[in-house]
Amino acid sequence: MKLNAKELRDVKEEDIVEKLKNIKRRPMYFILENIYDTYNIGGLFRLADALAIEKIYICGESEIPPNSKIKKASIGTYKVVPWTYKKTVGEAIAEVKTSAVFPLRSSTAEVKIIAVEQAKTSIPYQKADYSGPVALILGNETYGVTEETLKSADQIVEIPMWGINKSLNVIVSAAIVSYWVAKAIG
Repeated sequence: MKLNAKELRDVKEEDIVEKLKNIKRRPMYFILENIYDTYNIGGLFRLADALAIEKIYICGESEIPPNSKIKKASIGTYKVVPWTYKKTVGEAIAEVKTSAVFPLRSSTAEVKIIAVEQAKTSIPYQKADYSGPVALILGNETYGVTEETLKSADQIVEIPMWGINKSLNVIVSAAIVSYWVAKAIG
């Protein structure tokens, strides 16, 4: 089942709930920390749907659906991607680590928590270990992933920047790294 933008905007969740159960979800999560721009949150829903990830955790001071800007930017994908709100990233990490079971893979492997951020201990995103389930932490558009959250990560990865701009938009960064992860985990 593939829906175009208009169909996604108009689809009712109750009309597709059974069809959504047939989607083979990738063992991947997005954990959003204080993403302020609602259009970015909507775009991350679109990316999450494109990759068929397991779930999005929206944390901190981020807006949540059905915010009108999230609805518009997500073209309705907020209705088809599982998501939940957690007050803190720590709560999201705890839930991911205790509830991640992938019956299609017969695996209960521990989820790797990977922050996408520039830090003293970060490594190039292409060199990280993405075997098994992966939760990507994506941070605030201005301040990135908090220091406290970085301490909770198993790995910190970054995307090389060769110009004078220090960083990419959160959706672009998420797309680059998550498609690399998808390739690694299959």
